[in-house]
Amino acid sequence: MTPTAIATLQQHLLAAFVDLPDEARRLFHGRGRCWPGLEQVTVDWLQGVLLVSLFREPAADELTQLRAMLLELTGAPAWPCGCHLLLQQRYRPDSATEALFGEVPETWEVQEGGLRYLLDLGRKQNNGLFLDMRLGRQWVREHAAGLRVLNLFAYTCAFSVAAIAGGAARVVNLDMSRPALSRGRDNHRLNGHDLGRVSFLGHDLFNSWGKLRREGPFELVIVDPPSFQKGSFVLTRDYARIMRRLPELLAPGGQVLLCCNDPGIAPGFLVEEMAREAPQLALVERLANPPEFVDSDPDAGLKVLLFRQG
Repeated sequence: MTPTAIATLQQHLLAAFVDLPDEARRLFHGRGRCWPGLEQVTVDWLQGVLLVSLFREPAADELTQLRAMLLELTGAPAWPCGCHLLLQQRYRPDSATEALFGEVPETWEVQEGGLRYLLDLGRKQNNGLFLDMRLGRQWVREHAAGLRVLNLFAYTCAFSVAAIAGGAARVVNLDMSRPALSRGRDNHRLNGHDLGRVSFLGHDLFNSWGKLRREGPFELVIVDPPSFQKGSFVLTRDYARIMRRLPELLAPGGQVLLCCNDPGIAPGFLVEEMAREAPQLALVERLANPPEFVDSDPDAGLKVLLFRQG
C-alpha cells in the first residue's frame, strides 16, 4: 500500500462524498484488483457509517499513513455530517473494528431497495448484509410473488426479507447459527412482515433433508453457502451433496439460485457439478453483479447462477 495507492483511495472517496448513495453501497472495491496496491481494501457507505475494511495486514508505516489519510477526510468540506469512520482489520482473529472518528455503534440500521436491515458493527467479522448480493436480492423480490421459497445458509435472512417483500407465499430459512436466524426475525419485524409466513430452522443442512422434503416442495431454492466453514462445509467437497438433493425439494418447473463468493472458483465449477449431480436442472442465466463491484476477472467475482428444473 504505497503513498500513491493511498492517495488514489483518498481521491476516490472524496469524489464519492460529492454524491453519496441514499442507501447502503460499496464505495470502493479494491478486491476487484483494478487499483494496484489497494487489492485488500474495501470501503462501504452504511448511511452514516463509513466502514473501511482491510483483508490483509499492511506494514506498520502503511497502516499509519492510511489512518492519517482517513482522518484527514473527516476535515474535508464534503465529509458527511455526523458520520462515524470505522476501520475493520479483517485479517485479525477477532476482526477488530476501530473507531477513527465518532464511535462504533453496537447495532446500525441501513436500507436497500427500501427494505431495512440491522447490522452488527465491531463485534463480528461480517456485519449481517453482504452488499455484493444486492442484485440477487432484487431478483428474488421481483420473482417471488406467490412462491414457496427455501433459503439455505440463510444467515440473517436478507433473501427471506426480499422474498416476503416480493409477495412470497412462504419462506423457510435454514442455518446452523441460531443467533443469525434471530437477527433474521428482527429484520422481518423491522419491515413489518407477517412472521406466520416465515420459518426459521436452526439445523445442520446435511441432517435435515427429510424435514425439508416435508416442508416442500418449493418453487424457488436459494443456496448461498460460505466457501469454507470449519467442521461443517467445504464448498468444493460439499456443494455436490446439496445439488444431488435439489430435485426432491423442488416443485415441477422449480428454480434454484446457486451462489459462490470464492474468487478461486469459476462459474464453470457450478455448471459442471450441476450437470453431473442433477442433470434435470438446466442453467438459465448468470445474474449480474452490482456495478460498484467491478472485477478485473469477472469469473473471480460473485457467482449467482439461475437453474430451472425441466
